[in-house]
Amino acid sequence: MDTGSAALVVIDLQNGFVNHHSRHVVPVVCDLVARWSDAGRPVLFTRYFNHPGSAYERFFQWNRLQGPPETDIVPELVGPAANAHATLDKTGYTLFTPEATDLIHREGWTDLVFCGIATESCVLKSAADAFELGYAPTVITDACASDAGPDVHDAGLVVARRLIGAGQLVTKDHVIAQIPTPCNVSVLE
Repeated sequence: MDTGSAALVVIDLQNGFVNHHSRHVVPVVCDLVARWSDAGRPVLFTRYFNHPGSAYERFFQWNRLQGPPETDIVPELVGPAANAHATLDKTGYTLFTPEATDLIHREGWTDLVFCGIATESCVLKSAADAFELGYAPTVITDACASDAGPDVHDAGLVVARRLIGAGQLVTKDHVIAQIPTPCNVSVLE
């Protein structure tokens, strides 16, 4: 991972996706966002919106996340989200909306580091799309969760290993070790 040309992408850490299966990931992502931001690196947030008549509603009879408070970024990240490089809204699984694609291209990011909810759907689809579009995707395994439970999270990681490569799945500690720290230079007077 080249942190000099990477963006941290926080996928759908929204009230409607946080439950007893996924709540544990919120403080992990908060710490990661703080460290990444402190190093002056770009952070992107995505927000999923499920519109009336969507495929999710038609095929799954799933009509959640159609408005606040479910669609709001979790309160713990409201400040960092406001200071993020961008908050990108989407109506499907992937990060790669036209707006996101333009932003990533314009900023010259080659590496995209993914965390958030849900491992098996939006995180996985975004990472696989990044891979197919020629970006270097990284999935932070302990900074992702599934609102459907740990077995579904683990299944998402199995598929991610097959789609983007086992070496692209890392832990938060691995990522933190890669983040450049600001130099503390003391000047003698």
